[in-house]
Amino acid sequence: MSDDFAYSLLRSGILSAKEGQKSLAARYLDRAINTTNDYEILAEAWYWMSVVTDDRVEKRKLLENALAYNLQHARARRDLAVLDGKLKPEEIVNPDAIPAPPAGPQVVEAQRFTCPKCGGRLTYAPDGSSLICESCSRSQALGLSSAPPEEEDFFIAMATARGHGNPVAMHTFHCQGCGAEFMLAPEVLSAVCAYCQSPYVIRLDQTRDLIGPEGIIPHAFTQRQAAKLLVEFIEKNKIEPQGMLAPPRGLYLPIWTFDLGGEIAYSGEIVKYEGRVRKTVMIKDAWPVDADDLPIPASRKLSRRLARLLPTYKLRAAKPYDPRFLASWPAEVYDIPMADAALDARSQVFARQRRRLAEEAGPISNLSTSSARMSVESFKLVLLPVWIITYPYEGKDYKVLINGQTGAVDGETPKGASTGLMDWLEDLLGVDPKP
Repeated sequence: MSDDFAYSLLRSGILSAKEGQKSLAARYLDRAINTTNDYEILAEAWYWMSVVTDDRVEKRKLLENALAYNLQHARARRDLAVLDGKLKPEEIVNPDAIPAPPAGPQVVEAQRFTCPKCGGRLTYAPDGSSLICESCSRSQALGLSSAPPEEEDFFIAMATARGHGNPVAMHTFHCQGCGAEFMLAPEVLSAVCAYCQSPYVIRLDQTRDLIGPEGIIPHAFTQRQAAKLLVEFIEKNKIEPQGMLAPPRGLYLPIWTFDLGGEIAYSGEIVKYEGRVRKTVMIKDAWPVDADDLPIPASRKLSRRLARLLPTYKLRAAKPYDPRFLASWPAEVYDIPMADAALDARSQVFARQRRRLAEEAGPISNLSTSSARMSVESFKLVLLPVWIITYPYEGKDYKVLINGQTGAVDGETPKGASTGLMDWLEDLLGVDPKP
């Protein structure tokens, strides 16, 4: 029988299932399964068979059957995650009515880092492994795991509000050092008390509208070293800033990383010769997709400049996130939702793979491609170390970003800038431009 008839049976089965007529739905769906070889119809029919089945063991088998025909079937993967206990049914959101984040301020627990010997302030040392007291120079090992940061299942996250929401609620915390209370904007992960200078880190598990970082690349060098890199950039580009120049500011900027898999279906025409006879042959095939840790900026403020700096990071050196890494280092919270970043990742990978297909698959005319079977498999939020410097020139501020891991520099350069600035930079930053 034709696939049109199988699709009609599938549609009747789905309508019956939605009306609560499970027995009738199962009969329609069973007939659809036995009258077609179309993978999309089979995957959908097996999924709806699982919907009208109450037995958990049978439901698991039916969901696995659906995934056997379409590994990217989001609802089947979601329901299987519920059976496996990875996803709670009450966490699943209605895609047509994403719940709004909590209104008003939220009280959030904060952690204070003080020296156990003298009570002084502990700051994170750019060695990747310790906190150092500013008063007595005592070093305290962080005792961090050497395992790589874990990735989260994309399908599970997208079934909940965590995959869709923006952090819009304000946070308040009580300083354990002096008793002051502060309200932090949602883009702040860490802060320093304005009165006693105690560094704090917001605990993300207290706010359900945020996805917490899974990984972090620690700052690898100091402000003084960052200033020297700025001097080299200024000298190389023959720039003379006009006005005050603040020292480099170290912080962490968030990015999303995605793993993508599946395949790109394509069709087209190729020319073949049988002897002297030229024939045009229709082809239909699939191109495999395998992208690992594709980085996408998670903050709009510096997204373009950070995107240009991303290739200079060694992302495989990321460590599992620990709040102690943020002691005295500000960290910006993402304002690009994971769902939006995932669409950007899909678009980038599809465009890249389509170019490879055109280059490596040979001359194909009338090429048509589809990304329907390409999917985002997993994701994680990673914090990257950055030094930011802003310098004035002819009434405009120009930004320079320095990779806090490798020292790579990306900065704006005005046209017609003059030279002769080394002594001025040395006085302002307290840095000798010569090593």
